Amino acid sequence: MQSSDGYFIETQKQSIARIEATGSSVNIDPETVLKFQVEEIILDHGSLSIFTGRGLRVRVGCVTVTPVNPSIATTYEVLDRDGKVTVHATKNDVYIDANSKNPKEVKNPSRSSREIVRESEQKSREEKCGGAYVRPASGVSGLGAWMNSPWAIGAGAAAIAGLTTWVLVKDDDPISPSCPTKNCPTR
Repeated sequence: MQSSDGYFIETQKQSIARIEATGSSVNIDPETVLKFQVEEIILDHGSLSIFTGRGLRVRVGCVTVTPVNPSIATTYEVLDRDGKVTVHATKNDVYIDANSKNPKEVKNPSRSSREIVRESEQKSREEKCGGAYVRPASGVSGLGAWMNSPWAIGAGAAAIAGLTTWVLVKDDDPISPSCPTKNCPTR
């Protein structure tokens, strides 16, 4: 599906896809979700293999993978599973840039850790970063999902139990009488 700023691609369990663009090609493995843009792939989850001679990068959360030399043909793989990004450089070297986990350092975008993955090496990083947590705009604390609080759940359970008990004991007629109609013979 195309949007104004790229293409959304999702592969199913037993399917694969391939993107061919000027100077790059991407093999997309099963169960992968991504957004393809001209200079960048935003990987939501799954895995893919990239061949690029023009510096095509992959971003996963706060982790970005970029060829060390964008004008040299580079092949690398990126896997994102359960919040962990694994990068394997198969031909030439790539950088892994990860924003700091410290929320104070995330405000300064120049403060990222850069590590190089050499050809035939593999390295992993957490995709989560300190910048993911955003404080609520409201200054009032304690007004979150109050219906999920233990007090609300307990009150709801008590109300259901009380209502059920009242319905069961309110009438002398049994719930399932031996004669379902009112015209039953008396004993």
